[in-house]
Amino acid sequence: MTALLIVVAAIVLLFIGYVFYGSWLAKQWGIDPTKKTPAIEKEDGVDYVAAKPAVLMGHHFSSIAGAGPINGPIQASIFGWVPVFLWCIIGGIFFGGLQDFGSLFASIRHDGKSVGEIIEDSMGSRAKKLFIIFALLVLILVIASFVNIVAGTFLTLADDAGKTAFGFVTNPTGNQSTAMISLLFIVLAVIYGYVTNRMGVKTLPATIGGIICIVAITVLGLNVGFAMNRIAWIVFVGVYIAVASLVPVWILLQPRDYLSSFLLYAMIGLAFIGVVAGAFTGTVAFDIPAFNGWEPKAGQTLFPMLFITVACGACSGFHSLIATGTSSKQLANEKDAKAIGYGSMLIESALGIIALVAVGAVYQKYLNGEFGSPAAAFAAGIASMFGTETSKAYGTIYALLTLSVSVFALTSLDTGTRLSRFMFSELFLKEGEATYKDAKGARKVLAHPLFGTVSMVLIGCILGGLSLSQIWGLFGAANQLLAGIALMAVAAWLGEVGKNNKMFFFPMVFMLAATLTSLVITVINKCKAIGAGTAAWGDWFQLFFAAAMAVLAIFLVVEGARTFVKQMKEKKAKKAA
Repeated sequence: MTALLIVVAAIVLLFIGYVFYGSWLAKQWGIDPTKKTPAIEKEDGVDYVAAKPAVLMGHHFSSIAGAGPINGPIQASIFGWVPVFLWCIIGGIFFGGLQDFGSLFASIRHDGKSVGEIIEDSMGSRAKKLFIIFALLVLILVIASFVNIVAGTFLTLADDAGKTAFGFVTNPTGNQSTAMISLLFIVLAVIYGYVTNRMGVKTLPATIGGIICIVAITVLGLNVGFAMNRIAWIVFVGVYIAVASLVPVWILLQPRDYLSSFLLYAMIGLAFIGVVAGAFTGTVAFDIPAFNGWEPKAGQTLFPMLFITVACGACSGFHSLIATGTSSKQLANEKDAKAIGYGSMLIESALGIIALVAVGAVYQKYLNGEFGSPAAAFAAGIASMFGTETSKAYGTIYALLTLSVSVFALTSLDTGTRLSRFMFSELFLKEGEATYKDAKGARKVLAHPLFGTVSMVLIGCILGGLSLSQIWGLFGAANQLLAGIALMAVAAWLGEVGKNNKMFFFPMVFMLAATLTSLVITVINKCKAIGAGTAAWGDWFQLFFAAAMAVLAIFLVVEGARTFVKQMKEKKAKKAA
């Protein structure tokens, strides 16, 4: 019954937050349904393409979800379920939702441009350049982390050792089935995009047909898998995300993310049914202690590690890049910004709570290291609500949930790569230059979409191929630090245009303090390891990235502080006059 009460309490609190706080934010900022959005005014058939609200909701939700709201809360469960629950709820409503909604709104009012462009308007061109460099470092970690995750979910040990034949296999393992279904999902998305955007098929019948096809390819994938070794999968993923970031959004990005969102909704629904059924039959365990103390493991103090580890379940800087990179270019009407920006974040917080409940069902096994990853513990926890490990129901649900995690990781990958293309170009364009065609000399090459895409994909795939466990840890701190900077950017812009920005200050200061503390701890620990002569290559990698991001963030915070001081002085001067 504890698990059910946790889930119901979370849903009620998040719903109240959406109705009251979300609506208050929309009123404070002046959401205007009559104002034309960039998707309408700048439509180009490639990046600026107006999407129906349900389709855009699917894209945005799938892209921000990835593996974060599953991995984060499960890893943070070592602190106890109460701290994770409170941070998912409070963080989702007052931190993450605020950032996502504010970033989307600010981008809509900046022709669908990125956070960097928003920063330039209020904090200057130097701050913009610093932010873009910082964001590109984060995106390298995003690509590297998710390339590693996706390759891992497609791979068996036999495939990696070259003992399994390349290509189609019968009686597939769960990983081989996941690979096959994911490949077919890409084909299905292209077909869906074509029939809805070029053949004029309406959304409802196309959606029904799409869901039927998802069921069909899932059945096929459970019986016929696809096998390759690790390097081959990394090369495939690299080529895929490069192509996906360059083709028009209606061909692949919109339809794939929209269709994949139904897997996520089904996953949430399955988990809820399992929790409800288990609560009344007494078959679902929940073994996570309420609170495990301020330092349950050496070096894992509640502050700052809880707020770094939970990540996407409460607040994520990556969301601001998606909101300002792809979603703002597809929003057809401002009235939908609250549902897509704020609502998606709260659904993700609910997913974080469900992940917490899922691991609670297999918590002792998780602590004993019986699962290879938090995602595997999540799948096992939910599957255990429907049957024993030897039952067909358990095996089928476990495979479907593993598929869902890989689908969302791949979705975050192709969206993240498209974002890196935008920002790489912005870095080398001068004021007044709209595209790489307006640039001169070497900048014309550097700002070219193909150059930026290939560069980011190569770096990310090489790092992902190294399977460095340190990458994910760095991603958490970098991601949350990006959230603090995004909150600062939107607050500075709102202050510049005379709108209420007071709700941003506490979340901004808190996220910056927590993440900078975490990065400083990382730098100190790595310096100690290097000084003791015990450092490996990964320690040097962490030291470089942590130090670089901390320095860039401090420079941006100084620029932000100057902007806020200037705005306060201008306000006082106006009042005095």
